[in-house]
Amino acid sequence: MKTKMFAALLCGTMLMTQSCATLFTGTRDSIVINSNVKGAKVQIDGIDQGTTGSTFQVKRSLNDKMVTIKAEGYETKTFPLQSSFNVVSILNFTNPLGWAVDLLTGAAKKFDPKAYNIELEKDAKATTKE
Repeated sequence: MKTKMFAALLCGTMLMTQSCATLFTGTRDSIVINSNVKGAKVQIDGIDQGTTGSTFQVKRSLNDKMVTIKAEGYETKTFPLQSSFNVVSILNFTNPLGWAVDLLTGAAKKFDPKAYNIELEKDAKATTKE
């Protein structure tokens, strides 16, 4: 009898200390960034990540992630990655520890959409110099 109670208590404790969104959906999203200018440079939060036409692994966060796309002869474009509430977090229901972990890891939110098609415009200054 004591063994069954201990097992039930242990299982209950394990379930109550889970952070559902972190476990089930992770803390990163794959984001695809394309542009009309092949090979334009991509920065996320000011850090070079690569070029357009690539997939980037972006860590989730409660803060906005800013993307900057640069290409010679084109105007620089900066925009935030859009995010929304990750409904898997609801599985924490009354578990404050699970909510805390999901909030601290950023897993309580997710990036949506997962792909961006950005149109860069010719730089008027570069055009008038030619």
